Amino acid sequence: MHAAGPTPGSAPVSSAGMLAPFVGELDRIAPSFKINGSQILVLDSPAEFYETLKDKIRKAERRIFLSTLYIGKSEKELIATLQEALRAKPELKLSILTDALRGTREAPDPSCASLLASLISEFGPERVEIRLYHTPNLTGLRKKYMPKRINEGWGLQHMKLYGVDDEIILSGANLSNDYFTNRQDRYHLFSSKDVTEYFANIQDAVSSLSFLVKPSKSAAGFEMVWPEDNAAPSPLEDPKQFVKESTALLSGLISPKTAPLTAHDTTPLEKRDTSVYLLSQFSQLLSPDTSTELPAVTHVLKTLSLPQYANSSWTFTAGYFNPAPSLTQLLLSTQSHNNTVITASPFANGFYKSPGVSGLLPDAYTLLARRFVRAVHQHQLETSTVLREWRKGTVNEPGGWTYHAKGLWVTLPGDHNPSISLIGSSNYTKRSYSLDLEANALIVTENEELKERLGREQRSLQEHTTIVTRDDFAKADRRVGFKVRAAMMIVQLLGGAL
Repeated sequence: MHAAGPTPGSAPVSSAGMLAPFVGELDRIAPSFKINGSQILVLDSPAEFYETLKDKIRKAERRIFLSTLYIGKSEKELIATLQEALRAKPELKLSILTDALRGTREAPDPSCASLLASLISEFGPERVEIRLYHTPNLTGLRKKYMPKRINEGWGLQHMKLYGVDDEIILSGANLSNDYFTNRQDRYHLFSSKDVTEYFANIQDAVSSLSFLVKPSKSAAGFEMVWPEDNAAPSPLEDPKQFVKESTALLSGLISPKTAPLTAHDTTPLEKRDTSVYLLSQFSQLLSPDTSTELPAVTHVLKTLSLPQYANSSWTFTAGYFNPAPSLTQLLLSTQSHNNTVITASPFANGFYKSPGVSGLLPDAYTLLARRFVRAVHQHQLETSTVLREWRKGTVNEPGGWTYHAKGLWVTLPGDHNPSISLIGSSNYTKRSYSLDLEANALIVTENEELKERLGREQRSLQEHTTIVTRDDFAKADRRVGFKVRAAMMIVQLLGGAL
């Protein structure tokens, strides 16, 4: 998709001039570093992500830190790669942060937590630290009686930070076999000591608000303990005080006025043509909520509603299409043209033909996508905004992939490639903005080669897509039954969010 060029007779506005309205306010919203565009590499495929991650781990000298929702309980090769690195370098330390609910779901059968506990057994707690974050929203009777498949609806550790020494991969991918083979996501490798150090500090802070895993001889193979030197009392024992202490710890880390910003980057100042805004969404841990992701995305989209951006374009993608209502309104209010929304086809949805209630989710997302297409029609935007569904085969059949990519790209008037891109863990849903822990980076660049890489990424994600219209949604096979609508209502009533 190309943005239209400048109108005939108009004086071309410089890239820096067009970016200025974005940058001025972003500097007040979130901390940032200026780097050179060559320090950001865009990885294309699950296989490239996995091979790059293993390669970085094998070459690690000082530290490996990984934040993820979960590590697949059968990821023997990834664990073996970590073991190999730790055995080769006695000084190397490993820190892993996952979610307590997802990471212990199968216990006492083999689980993410029991798999990781084996690393502590071999290398000791001085070198390997495994943390499990538990939401303060699920306690008492609710925790006791809520089924394990549903209890994650009250909030998760959802950040995806894959750091090794002074480099970090930001992604939406978790660490399990499907994300390494046939689940399309996005992956950006930042070769910046400053960006890496910032996110290492974020992981350390959340880890100090999380349970510590210890190996045990119990059937589960591990135990969760709350260390005395944690930054707050356990969320299961005193959720209110937990949030109070979390707020004191995290609010300073995410504010542009107080964030601890290192200055390790040796790139000459005149070559720093790219700003990386470090965005966090920690709504459940902050009272008042001073999260930076939603304000930053809101500002970018509001800026695109100004008349001078009439010839800009944007692409927005979410594997699970359920943007927060405020974002949907903002997307429909921009002046931009040639806009594209990419979402998963029902046949590329991770919940396709799942047993139980989760099997209704692909239809629920179809209903939400249909409502978006209807809103595009009501706003008379059908000539400027299209919805595309991504499909590569059929889930659970040979060669079938799922789609999990999320992000935003903005191309300025007169340009062919994006100058702004958002990468990270967020799904941009109501849930992302109220329940989960998210980490993202907003890239604002004048570097032509990086813009080209971002443009290639945006176009390659459209290769397996087809435009879906109101007529398509009106067909019999796209009709959504009462059961799906009822399931959506139940999820919302229970306090969770799709």
